[in-house]
Amino acid sequence: MFNDSIKIGNKQVGKDNKVMIVAELSGNHNGDYNRAVEIIHAAAEAGADAVKLQTYTADTITIDCNKPWFMTSEGSLWEGRTLHDLYKEAYTPWEWHAGLMEEAHKLGLECFSSPFDFTAVDYLENLNVPAYKIASFEINDIPLIRKVARLHKPIIFATGIAYEEDIRLALDTCIEEGNKDIILLKCVSAYPTPYDMVNLRMMEDLAEKYGCIVGLSDHTPGSVVATGSVVLGGKMIEKHLTLNRSAGGVDDAFSMEPAEFAEMVKNVRIMEMALGQKEYAISDKQASERRLSRSLFVVKDIKAGEKLTPENVRSIRPGNGMHTKHYEEVLGMTAKSDIEKGTPLSWDIIE
Repeated sequence: MFNDSIKIGNKQVGKDNKVMIVAELSGNHNGDYNRAVEIIHAAAEAGADAVKLQTYTADTITIDCNKPWFMTSEGSLWEGRTLHDLYKEAYTPWEWHAGLMEEAHKLGLECFSSPFDFTAVDYLENLNVPAYKIASFEINDIPLIRKVARLHKPIIFATGIAYEEDIRLALDTCIEEGNKDIILLKCVSAYPTPYDMVNLRMMEDLAEKYGCIVGLSDHTPGSVVATGSVVLGGKMIEKHLTLNRSAGGVDDAFSMEPAEFAEMVKNVRIMEMALGQKEYAISDKQASERRLSRSLFVVKDIKAGEKLTPENVRSIRPGNGMHTKHYEEVLGMTAKSDIEKGTPLSWDIIE
């Protein structure tokens, strides 16, 4: 239904391509532009392919109100704050975007963003972003999705809080606008995400049911889950990156530090190599090792005319003799001439 290979900037994502690894900047800049630049440099050094920003202000994403439904969730990292207060601290100033994107491009990284309203989309279009990410909590914002879909650029959806009908409606909206460059990211909107909530196998179902590229927006500790997503066909991995998890930023507590991010990238690339292809062929190295496999050998001196028996013929290593499938067939046959112990058995020396 959707395209199985998508170009984001200068990088190709999807079938027969490497996993695109995206470093999420989020609010980990802690209000410091230079820190944001440092994180982008850390992403490049760690081997990321792209950096993602978030484009909103507190007033474009919510309103300043302390009614119960405008409070952050109980038990969350941000419990007791209003949404407006949290987003006011976490947002990335729009005037930073151009500079951060330029910095990313200098380092060979793609850079795109999550818009949260129409004004953010317009702003990002002026910066010519190569793709758009629709955050999990915006997957039911059909007017926003429709506006982005009409731009005919790749759209990446996080599915964290989505019911199946939310995903279907979002994708149907993209189809209506003629946009088939879609990536669905398996996601759990819990920060950090407990491992037993991940349900990583859903990635396979998303790919099969919707016929699109899939990946993972991961909030679990460490890189095990992210690496595992590659086995299930994931072609994009998004992880939050920070310079220091104890820096006190709004997302620092569940973000990766640079060394951890680099380790994840290394493990993902190893997993890609290890997966290989669905084929029964063996490498030249493996072929050369077949000489050590089993075959039929004479294991005791045999005189001319003497019969072959289990005592003088066995299946042993290495593989220079006759195939073991002939074992029962050769028992009872006789030696044409004297055969020395250690001789590979072959048809031309027996009758």
